[in-house]
Parts: sequence; structure tokens; C-alpha cells
Amino acid sequence: MNPLAGGEEIVVSFHAFIPTSTLHHQPTTIRTLDCKMGDKKLSPLTHFPTTPYSEPLLPQLAIPNPYYTSTHHALRAWVRNYVDTHIAPYAQEWEEAGEIPPHVYKTHCEHGFAIVHPLTTPEDSANLTLPGGVKREEWDTWCGLIVADELNRLGFVGVIWGLGGGNSIGCPPIARFGTAEQRRRWLPKVAKGEIRFCLGITEPDAGSDVANIRTTAVRQGEYYVVNGSKKWITNGIWADYCTAAVRTGGPGRGGISLLVIPLKAEGVTRRRMHNSGVNASDFNPERLSLACASLRLARVCAEDAFNYATQRSTFGAPLITRQAIQAKIFKFGLLIEPAYAFMEQLVNILEKTKNEPRDDVRIGGMTALLKVMSTRALEKSVREAQQILGGAGYNRAGKGARIEQISRDARVHVVGGGSEEIMMGLALQEEMKALTTRKRALERKKNLVGDIPVRRWFGALQIHMTGTGRPFHVKL
Repeated sequence: MNPLAGGEEIVVSFHAFIPTSTLHHQPTTIRTLDCKMGDKKLSPLTHFPTTPYSEPLLPQLAIPNPYYTSTHHALRAWVRNYVDTHIAPYAQEWEEAGEIPPHVYKTHCEHGFAIVHPLTTPEDSANLTLPGGVKREEWDTWCGLIVADELNRLGFVGVIWGLGGGNSIGCPPIARFGTAEQRRRWLPKVAKGEIRFCLGITEPDAGSDVANIRTTAVRQGEYYVVNGSKKWITNGIWADYCTAAVRTGGPGRGGISLLVIPLKAEGVTRRRMHNSGVNASDFNPERLSLACASLRLARVCAEDAFNYATQRSTFGAPLITRQAIQAKIFKFGLLIEPAYAFMEQLVNILEKTKNEPRDDVRIGGMTALLKVMSTRALEKSVREAQQILGGAGYNRAGKGARIEQISRDARVHVVGGGSEEIMMGLALQEEMKALTTRKRALERKKNLVGDIPVRRWFGALQIHMTGTGRPFHVKL
């Protein structure tokens, strides 16, 4: 059977301009998957990939694995159906318009997506609906990863960020460090879509060097008087509140505080910035979500490039039969799969330690390392995809539409959350800190239990306990 929609009689000119994925949204599918979260018999094979490297490995396999449960599989299927039905058919239209229709955002919130920022859930979400109807006690770090992964299948980063990018980074400081009164005041309204947040860290002269921010906040009675400016603030033009980093003390990190600033207050001005690609849209969670998004966008490139290579013929043979093209398809897997497996390891660590203090500095360093791996995978994947598609790869319509869009959106993942150069330095710095910390811990342990030098003498092992001064022998 011909794998293309329409079979042998497909109209070639139609496929030259329309991506095959368009034919696989709900209105033209033979049947749809009605996922019920309570169905514990649901197989992980809820989606059969039709192209190499387009889906994560473990969710495809009908074998036990240490990460994903039936709840996770059902959630993935539910989010995928939601995106394909309600978001994907209109994404390009919204991208071109530069904003999300209010009723779409409201529906998005009603489904629970405003509660979930990538890879965590605010504590005060009781009695509020989570995506797919997952119970609050069952929601974990893996659920956040799955939601982020499936939303990014869309391929239009501006639309994804427009649906929740500001909340996803502006609300976590309140959820994690805010008072009970602050959480009750804002988070339920965010979850219902009544208000929106953004995060105000970056300034015209302070990016990765957060300790260099110049915006000041001076206490005057019951209020703070804030002076300064913020720049490149995701969703800042639509947000009602900004969780802003301000300087309330001396120089350096110790003088920085966070204030929730009402953006409709007197004296606050905003203006829209036009960036290269994105038109509608602690840093570890942000970097992890950027890594997740980068790898899914790389998979989108792999999927669309492979589909094109199987449909396109050159010099009398399908493009996919050319070894040079096969090598490019292979490179997608080489770039994506190791980084995704590494990300799953880090998510597993975060899930295991979510209720414990994370004193191990390696989490931050490894997350920085993952971000570099993932964004490099994305940049190289989009380049190879455009090479495979040729002119179609930079056409905003037709089969290369998603790839062309990703080529413009990719750079914000590389630069956002800390540039590659900063991340490389941070990763090495944190590893060196970890080595020093572990060395000191071992030295303290030696001081407690005594040093144990070991010497080997002709088939006997002499162990001298420093604490006792008495040697003894163990026969080998």
C-alpha cells in the first residue's frame, strides 16, 4: 500500500504544495482515539511513528520501563489529540496574525494547561482540572515533560509561547517561594485564564549576567518605587503582572529581590518588539523546557524531511534512495536520541528529588550541558532538513512550512535561558564545584572513621587502622 494519503492515485501537484501532515488531522482521519485517563490497560503504542526518529523510544515500546506509566501514555495520547484537533489546523494563521484569539486561550486554560508550566505544577491547584483529567496526586515531573513535548510537535514556537510562555516562567517563583496568601491570590486566577504573568529578568544591559541588573526598588512606606526597564520579556505585552527582578540592596546577587508588579499600574509603559521568529510568545526549569522543546522541534524536522524524501523523486528514483540523503536522515537520530535519553535521566533525578532540597550542584551544570546538546541538535537538524527539502525548506507554505518556521525560531532556544557560551562555562564550573564538594565530604568522612592504608605482602593483606595503631592480617 502506498503510504501517502490518497494511495497510488495521489495528485502529485497537490503534495508539492500541501504537507502530508495536514491530511492527518481529525476531519480526515479514519478514526480517532478517545483516551480515558482511567484506562490502565491502554498500551504505550498509542501512536505508531511513520518516520525514523520522530518519536521518543521508550513510549513506543510495549515493555516495562522505569519512567512511563499507563497514566503517562494516556496523557500523551490526549494532549496529541487536543493539539491536532484544536491547535495545529490554525497555528500558521495565528503565527501570521501575531497573537492567539482570546477564546482559544480561554479554552486552553479550561483544559488545565495554564496550571502546568513545563516540568512542574503549582502547589495550589486543588480542585482545578489538569490536562487529560490526571488526578493531582498522580501528576509528576514526567507529566510536565509529556505536555511540553507534545505541545512542541506543533512546530510553531510563537503559538506555543503565546498560549502560556509567560505564565510558565513568571508563575514558578510564586508557586515555589511565595506566601500562602500570594499563591491563593494569583495562581487560581492564572489557572482559570483570568490573569496572565510574565517574567522580568533581562534588561538592555543585563542578560546572562543576572547579578548586573540595574532596575531599582526603594521602599517608601507600604509601597516600592521601581525605576528601570526590562527587555525581551515573553508575553510581556499581554501580561497583567510581571514577576520582576529588582535591586533592593547592594551590588551583586545578594542585593536582588523579586517583586510582582501590576503592569497596568500608573507609570508602567510597554511596547511591542519584533523579533526574528517568535511573534506570539532558578533557570533550571526554563533550560530543561527549552531542551525538551528543542528536541521535539528537531524531531519535527526529521519527520517532515523523511516524508519529503520518500515522496520526492530525482533523476528517476526516490530521493530517499540516495546515500547522501540517507546519511542526513541518520544524522537526525545521532543528534536527537542521545540527548533525549540524557534528558530522561535528568527528569528522573528531578522526580526522585522533588520533595527534597537539591543541594547537589550537578543538577544545574548537567541541565546547562543538556541545553547545549539539545539546541545544537536542533540547529543541525533544521539545517539538514532544509538541505533535503531544498527550496521547499524555506517556503512558508507547503511541505516545508514547519521547517521554515523552525529555522526562524531555533535561535531563541539557543540564546534564551543563557547563551551556549555561558552554558558551557556554567556546566564546567558546576562540575568543578561538585568535585570540590565531594572531596571535602570524603575528607570529613576519613576524619570520622580513620584512614585505611592498604599494603600487600606476599599473598597476605595488611590493613593498618590509623585510629587503633594495631595492624592485622587477612589471608588471600
